[in-house]
Amino acid sequence: MVEPRLPGAVERYVDLGACYDHQGLKAVRERLEGAMAGYKDCYARAYRCLRAAAEILADRTALVQTPELEAKMARRAKGILSRECRRKGGGEGRVRQRFLSAVTHKGVLVEFGTVERQCGRVYELVDSYGLGHLLFTHLLSGALAAGWDVVACPSPMAPDRLEHLLLPQLSLAFVTTGCGVVWPRRPYRRLRLDAMADREVLRRNKGRLNFSKKVSAALVEEAVSSLGQAKAMHDDLERVYNPYVDFGRVHATAEWAAKELLEHAAQEAG
Repeated sequence: MVEPRLPGAVERYVDLGACYDHQGLKAVRERLEGAMAGYKDCYARAYRCLRAAAEILADRTALVQTPELEAKMARRAKGILSRECRRKGGGEGRVRQRFLSAVTHKGVLVEFGTVERQCGRVYELVDSYGLGHLLFTHLLSGALAAGWDVVACPSPMAPDRLEHLLLPQLSLAFVTTGCGVVWPRRPYRRLRLDAMADREVLRRNKGRLNFSKKVSAALVEEAVSSLGQAKAMHDDLERVYNPYVDFGRVHATAEWAAKELLEHAAQEAG
């Protein structure tokens, strides 16, 4: 429900509830209530699992991240920026945030097709420990300072951490792979961030790192399963509703709304 700020003068109410057969729906109320509660419970369980997986990933990153590694990442980013992002001039660039990946009922999906359509040169960052964010922060600030626009793509499980960067003006992208995510083509360059971590730190924390990897993978798998159950229940909910919806009226309402929007756009343009 979205309340209009200026009803009638600017916005209008669109009541799709008028398209229901209310009497018919009363007869299947119990089935509706069961399906509604079921899919909401599945979503809640999925989100709990993903929050737990994100916490474990943060712990894994903290185990590996050292001041020496941070300095190494900064130097690597500086080298990439000097090679790929020469100053454009005309002030700083702009940043837009867009999610490129998601955890769905089909698993972890990344829209790499979007990357390929906009960027011909792709740096693949192989990363099992969540270290990419260290590099991305330097790349992002450097590209913006050089005057280039950047599409910053956060992690769906930890939105405060960057997972991919796109610079369409330069036909350049940086994508994270690992933990089951694979870049489908031969990349322009491949950086193995895992290899940049201190070997002694990895050796000393091998048991904890292996454990956290297994647990986080199991949690994501459980989340995916819960999302699958939620979708199945939601599909069942739609099947219950469909016979009691006047879709002809729905489509007529959509056509009216589209006509109103187009006429308003034409008036604004004229």
